[in-house]
This record gives sequence, structure tokens and C-alpha cells, in this order.
Amino acid sequence: MNERAPLPEVLERPPRGRVLLLAPHPDDDVIGAGGTLALHREQGDPVHVLIVFDGVAGDAARRFDPREYRARRHSEARAGGVHLGLSDYEFWDYPEGHEPSAPELEAAARRLAERVRALAPDLVYAPWIGEHHVDHHMLARAARTALGLAGFRGEAWGYEVWTPLVPARIVDVTPTFEKKRAALCEHKSQLEEIPGMLHKALALGAQRAMYLSDTALYGEAFVPLSPRGETRVPPMG
Repeated sequence: MNERAPLPEVLERPPRGRVLLLAPHPDDDVIGAGGTLALHREQGDPVHVLIVFDGVAGDAARRFDPREYRARRHSEARAGGVHLGLSDYEFWDYPEGHEPSAPELEAAARRLAERVRALAPDLVYAPWIGEHHVDHHMLARAARTALGLAGFRGEAWGYEVWTPLVPARIVDVTPTFEKKRAALCEHKSQLEEIPGMLHKALALGAQRAMYLSDTALYGEAFVPLSPRGETRVPPMG
């Protein structure tokens, strides 16, 4: 029985505090934690969204000028954020779709650590380490290193986008799920690019409600970002 997955912690509302959401691309913030972010905003928590990669690879056929496409994806992210109550966005526009070298990854982690110190969040959300997509996985690695470098002592949670996780926490996002759907609908460039994306991106939320009350319809799942299974990431060294 030691391989049996434990039941996750269930929350009707996320913890209070200043929030930093790290997203690989525009739309991942919505898919992974959009409902939870909307709940944070409803309870008055400040939320800063930092989107790390430029999203240009979303135009797989290269139909558009990369600079115009990048600007379009920024605009879609901000438009989606309006539905969730979000307005504080930051874009780093790193090139996507490759595994960075060790020095590149370290430089990004140190840059991120500086932002963590400056923003002083109480909660950090980032992709969970098991995400198969290389950008998602690398951001998770950089985030864990950065939080250690920054001496972060708040809660750090990993969210799922394309690779399902075994949840340690489920947040009931039934009250904000339609806001999440509306936010994702603003990402028209990706809905045009990926047939069925809206349905596929939202479907996992319905399954996560299996852990919730009989009246709950949608949840968002999280695991600790720390490699030791802790939600609080201790300083390095």
C-alpha cells in the first residue's frame, strides 16, 4: 500500500498573501492556475504575473512577423487577465523551445531571484517539475533554484498544464471557472493554432473536482515546487 497516492488537501479558497505567478508562455497562467488567481484577486491579494518565454513558436507555420506575433500574444495575455482581475504583467521574452545551457539557466535563475526579492511574494506558483514541455520543465528548475537563492520562505506550488500531476492540493475553482474560460478565449492565436484547445485545456479541471464536494464542478491541482516535497523553500547554502 505504500505506493498508493494520498488524498490531496482540499481548499475552497487559496491562502491569503502577495502572489507571484511564473508562466512559461502567454496562456499557461490561465490554463494552470487561472481560477485560483481569480480567487486570489477576489479576496484582495495582489498578483504579479511574469511570463518568461516569448510565445513566438505558437505560430508554427510562421505566418506572421515574429515581432508582431509576440506583441499579439502579450496583448492576449493582458486581455485574458482582465477576466481574472489581473493587470500586473511582466514579459521577459526569452526564446523558447530549447534546453538552455547550464550558464544560461543559472543566469536566468539569478535574474529571477532578484525579482523574487524585489516583489517579496508570500506565494509563488510555477509549472511543476514533471511537465514534459521543455520550456515548462526548465522554468520549474529555474524557479526552484531562484527561490533558494532569494531565501524565499513562503509557499511555492507547482501547477499542471499539459502533463498531469498527482495532486497534493486541490483548489475549488467552480466559482471562477467561467472567468477562466473567458480568459482563455482571449488567446485567439492559440485557439486558431490548436484545434480543440479550449476543450482540452479545460477538461482536466472537471476531473479534479472528483476530490471536491458533491456540488463542485471544477478544481485546479498543485504539488509542492520544492524537491523535498516542502511548500516552503529554504535558502541555499
